Amino acid sequence: MDHDTKKLFKRLRDSGLSDAAIKAAWPTWWTDDASDDRSAQADLRFALSRRLGVAPEPLLGDRVEFVWHDEARFKSLGHDGDIERSILTSFGISIGRLLIRATPRNPDFGACPASEVRSAILSSRSFVDLPSLLSYCWSLGIPVVHLRVFPLAAKYMHAMVVQDGGRFAILLGKDSKFPAPIAFTLAHELGHIALGHFAGSPAIVDMDDHGKIVNDPDEIAADAYALELLTGSSEPRITTSIDDFSARSLAAAVLEAGPPRGIEPGTLALCLAHRTGKWPLAMAALNHIYDRQRDVWSFVNGLALKQLEEERISSDSWSYLMNVLQDD
Repeated sequence: MDHDTKKLFKRLRDSGLSDAAIKAAWPTWWTDDASDDRSAQADLRFALSRRLGVAPEPLLGDRVEFVWHDEARFKSLGHDGDIERSILTSFGISIGRLLIRATPRNPDFGACPASEVRSAILSSRSFVDLPSLLSYCWSLGIPVVHLRVFPLAAKYMHAMVVQDGGRFAILLGKDSKFPAPIAFTLAHELGHIALGHFAGSPAIVDMDDHGKIVNDPDEIAADAYALELLTGSSEPRITTSIDDFSARSLAAAVLEAGPPRGIEPGTLALCLAHRTGKWPLAMAALNHIYDRQRDVWSFVNGLALKQLEEERISSDSWSYLMNVLQDD
């Protein structure tokens, strides 16, 4: 990099953006030979501003200003300050809008009750699980992806929903080796959409793990929506015949009891953990419920790459999305 380009990179990093986010946003057409071209220098800054959600005019000078400052609604915020909020909001909205543009528009999701979504999925599935939820979202033109590039050095964001022109995109931030926790997160974000929690904001950002005690009415309502969608009840009553059980015996019990009730076994194990507080035991049981561990992000983004339509956005924007959704 020439001196001016290094200075620009440092300015973006000093604003709080991660190196990975800046590198992912750097346009593929840029070369060191372009550094002497004032027009190319301006195009570089405009490209970075669109992708990172920063204002282009200050970037042409010596400042970095995030476009979507204080626009998103943050839930369970316990870590970040104003700068981090601005970075998360601006980066997420930029990605979400690209995803929406690259996804065909289908019938609107609207305020669809959890019971109706559940019935629609169960008409062709044994239970509501992550694959069926993902398929349902894509069928409605709601793209769902897992961010492999994160705008902050620390991954505090659990998930984010972006809205644009009456359409929505869901960005997952936290990964898992098992599908059940991600299924709950996705169902929770659908709850925010169905229950109209945006209140005029372009995005909702969930910062912490669901399942923690919170006093936010929207979070409580989204949790209830997710539980009804996944189990058939917003307050599922999970009981056991014994109080002392092993991870293996818990896995065997939920594998037997879940499917007849239309509940994915991993989800049933997590419901029990929520009732009893035995989270380590339930997480250990997931090892026996599923055939193997694997990063769920690869499944989520593998499906996304089959659904997104490259021709709907510019080739440079498509390259940026691929940088954000795939590992090197």
